[in-house]
Amino acid sequence: MESLYAITTGVLSACGLYLILRGRTFPVVVGLTLLSYAVNLFLFSMGGLTTHGAAIVDGKAAYADPLPQALVLTAIVIGFAMTAFAVILAMRARGDMGNDHVDGGRNRDDREENRR
Repeated sequence: MESLYAITTGVLSACGLYLILRGRTFPVVVGLTLLSYAVNLFLFSMGGLTTHGAAIVDGKAAYADPLPQALVLTAIVIGFAMTAFAVILAMRARGDMGNDHVDGGRNRDDREENRR
């Protein structure tokens, strides 16, 4: 189970990093979201992966550490706020500049038309 969990976290991180390096704003936003999911899984794994562990400590049975769960819940809220901010920022940039390139550059087609 741990290997599958680690592979999933790694794949999410790799896909998120790949999408962040793209030139358009929508893949960047999706990449940030995937990377935040990977970080959430990483934080969740810091408490140790337990199956059938009690969420409330009674002192006798094995339990799941509640601190990573609280951190992940906080990170989810911050991730939603960050995603909403990035989407609004992308929409504003699209409205002001007329394209959705991250660097604000023009499309290659527009450049080639201007050269002619």
